Amino acid sequence: MYGRSHTHHRGVAGGRWKKRAPKTQRLFQPNLQPVMIVEHGVYSRIKLCNKCLKRIKKDMVDGKKPFLKLANVPANIIAAMKVAESSRATAPQKAKISQPKADEPMAQAV
Repeated sequence: MYGRSHTHHRGVAGGRWKKRAPKTQRLFQPNLQPVMIVEHGVYSRIKLCNKCLKRIKKDMVDGKKPFLKLANVPANIIAAMKVAESSRATAPQKAKISQPKADEPMAQAV
């Protein structure tokens, strides 16, 4: 993405061009991080943007299948995965609330 950067120099009253803060074009770069992945049993080193890396780690913690498999998974991610697995296994089932049927009379409050 392109954008503009400018210095924090205040302009001059009257708008004289020579004294205004200069604005220059700049290029916004993606936040690329080098990571090791495993693809078809082969380890390879690629660069991923930080947004994709966060998505992969979140999918791993949530128990979803991420679109890439990281070779070196941090210990805190593994611990969070185990906690999520155990909480899913012991999660209570929601009780179904029975609705009165149309042919049954409603109870009257006394």
